[in-house]
Amino acid sequence: MLRLYAAIWRASAKRQIILILLSLAVAALAAAPLEFQRDIINHLTSDAVEKASLLWMGAGMLGVILLSLALKWLLGYRAGTLGEDMIRLIRRLLLTRANDVDEADEDVGKGTLTTAISAEAEELGKFAGGAFTDPVVQIGTLVSVIGYISSTQPWLGLIALSMIAPQNAIVLISQRKVNRFVAERVRILRSATDHLTTEDLERVTRDIHDQFDAIYETRRRMFLWKLSAKFALSVINGAGTVGVLMLGGWLVLNGKTDVGTVVAATSGLARIQGPTAFLIAFYRQVSANRIKFELMLELFGPDRERYRQPGARA
Repeated sequence: MLRLYAAIWRASAKRQIILILLSLAVAALAAAPLEFQRDIINHLTSDAVEKASLLWMGAGMLGVILLSLALKWLLGYRAGTLGEDMIRLIRRLLLTRANDVDEADEDVGKGTLTTAISAEAEELGKFAGGAFTDPVVQIGTLVSVIGYISSTQPWLGLIALSMIAPQNAIVLISQRKVNRFVAERVRILRSATDHLTTEDLERVTRDIHDQFDAIYETRRRMFLWKLSAKFALSVINGAGTVGVLMLGGWLVLNGKTDVGTVVAATSGLARIQGPTAFLIAFYRQVSANRIKFELMLELFGPDRERYRQPGARA
């Protein structure tokens, strides 16, 4: 994983720094709407309701939301264009390698290089665009929201925090198995495309059919692991929501908190489910792309340093 991130940093360090700063700004604003929501609800349930104050709070909440959306738009645009630039760079390097292989008559299948240029470069390049910013935004959002909930009502914050640990454990266990399936699928697909480039296609058709069946079986097992993990994560999220509502309701009935805090905590719980799910998916993506990166490095052979470029164009 370190080699993958080191390669991405070498190719796009300056642009990644800008994206990280934008990500931190987005994360810092994550909990702000919850505070406005809490104040608005408590204002409505108070004895003296002032319409002017309500309008000002609504305007403030809308302003924070619009600022956050604007920053997310800018972040998404810059990350997307960086990803496309990385795809272009990887394809150029692979094309150079393909020409060298052709001239030197090396033992590297043309089908393998074709697959790498058309599909694998696309996946690795897109990942490079959000390799640093995506986890910064989502982890920052978790810290911001859980920190806010804990500051208003520690017991509700504890429930939110306790949901994350078991989810991480489930993902770590399941992803190790999925990683093996990813590597197996890429190798089988490369082998199948190499066979497709042979002259005697009729002779190898049966072998290719067997390889297609092997890809299907690999994906089927991947689905079993991924969907089972998703089911377990959804159970944890549902239990967390019920727990916050029950504990929050008990605290309100006993005069230990207010309705606005419970509503804000419930909304906050929904907000951390998004980043948690994203980080889980991102971890899976990192794991899968690490495997693909290692497999792609194999294509450049022992003299791979000759193909290194200092950076992509802005």
